Order: sequence, then structure tokens, then C-alpha cells
Amino acid sequence: MAFGLTSEAAAEKKNMIPIVDTHQHLWDLKQFKLPWVEAGSPLARNYVLKDYSEATEGLNVVKSVYMEVDVSPEQQLAEAQFVTDICKSGKTSMVAAVVSGRPAADDFGKYIDNFKGNKFIKGIRQVLHVPATPPGFCNQPEFVRGVRLLGERNLSYDLCVRGTDLGHTAKLIDSCPDTRFILDHCGNPDLKSKDNSAWKKGVAEIALKKNVVVKISGFIASSTKGGWKVDDLAPFINHTMDSFGPDRVMFGGDWPVCTLAATYKEWVESLKQVVKSRPEEQQKKLFHDNAVRFYGI
Repeated sequence: MAFGLTSEAAAEKKNMIPIVDTHQHLWDLKQFKLPWVEAGSPLARNYVLKDYSEATEGLNVVKSVYMEVDVSPEQQLAEAQFVTDICKSGKTSMVAAVVSGRPAADDFGKYIDNFKGNKFIKGIRQVLHVPATPPGFCNQPEFVRGVRLLGERNLSYDLCVRGTDLGHTAKLIDSCPDTRFILDHCGNPDLKSKDNSAWKKGVAEIALKKNVVVKISGFIASSTKGGWKVDDLAPFINHTMDSFGPDRVMFGGDWPVCTLAATYKEWVESLKQVVKSRPEEQQKKLFHDNAVRFYGI
């Protein structure tokens, strides 16, 4: 007797939309220090490529883009080299990376010059929803200067901000018209909050700016395991997608951070349920085509 996919399962796999995951984390705590990971947290362990492969099994994830994990600043170049080596190997789904950086630093230009000619490094991120970066931090002249430099170097900037800070974010975008931006996690609405009106207004405002795309990703982590249902996610996903339109949205897994509230599979299947009434062409753009075009992968 031959074992394998039934004809029905094989047909289902063939019809499954291929996924490009634009927001994949990895970390080995023996190799890198992550000051933000608290002892005792479910995230306070290693999450390596084998774990990612297991988490995404059967979901048709064909490519992934690594997202920096806020390592200690002295390890930023080492992290960039680590992920470049993985991309170069061609042995995994990872084909590109967004690495850590501090745009306001005096030597930021020199720092990003390290990536000149590196076809795998697509952009820079500094997480801005932490105590060290209060509201308005991104509008400081030094920060704006650094983000403008990214546009000159053809590197993008990922915006990972508080859902209540999107007004400040909009000002930064206006100050850097030649830089490409990605708004992470739908702009970080809070599933536990009863009032996301500032987020809703902010997303609509940012979506008017043509040098910005958005990742449908990550905000599920603001809930808890068993603390959400698909109907809770739908208003945030639909508002973001309707604001940005079908050509400026990209899927992101945000693994393993998403596992604070959902497995990777639960997140993918919930998102698919929310968008199932949209045309198949738009679903393909969300899960695959837009990411391939935006990152050149």
C-alpha cells in the first residue's frame, strides 16, 4: 500500500496560496542577548530555524524575511552577519532580512554603509513602543536625519510603534518623502483596549501616504491564549486593508511573538477566514505577490 497525500489533500495543497512571511524572528539566547525578554516569559528560550519549520509545516510558506529582534546594540552587526549567512546558504525559506539600527546615532550613516552591496539586507528597524523611546521620539531632528539616509541608500524603515503614536509616525513619514516605510502589525491596535479610535484615525491618515505599505501581522500578541476569536480580529484587519488597498498590504507571521496568543497556524487560518470573501487575486497579493514585489525577492 502506498502512503502519501490523498488526491483530495493533494488538490487542496496545489490550490493553497503560497505564503511569503515578511516578519520572521529567530533567536538563540546562547548567541545573542535580548534585554527585552523577561525571565520566565514563554519567549525566554531559543527559537531557531527548525522550530520555525515545524510551526509553519503544511502552510505553504515559500519564502520568509527575517525581522531583527532588538539584540544588545553591540551585537547588531553580528546579528546582520548571522542572517546574511543564512540567506546566502539558500537552504531555508529565509531570503532577505530587516536588521537592527539606531537612526538617531551619530555614526548611523557609517553603520548602514556596512550593508552596501548586500542584496539580502532590505531595511532597518528600531522598535519605538518601549520606554526608552517616548511618544514623539521619532520626530527628533537626529532621528529624521537617519531615516532620510535610509532613502538615499535604498533601504526601507519598519515602523513598530504604539497604536496611540500614529500621529507622530505620520509626521516622520512626511519628513522623509524619499524613504520607503513599512507599518508593522497594522499599527499595533490593542485587542484588550475598549477604545482604539486613535489607532483607527492614525491608520487612515498614514494610508494616505504613498511611500508606506503595511504588514497584516503581530497585533494578535496583544491578546492572550484563548482570549480572542476571529470576530475580534476582523475589524482591525479589514480597516487596515480597506485603508491601504490591495496593493500595499503584506502578510507577516511575527513568530514566535505571536505564540503569546496563538500558534502560527491559528494566526494564518484566522486571517484567511477574515479575507475569504475578498477576490482571490487580492488574497494572493496579501499573502505573496506584494511582498515579492516590495522586497524584490
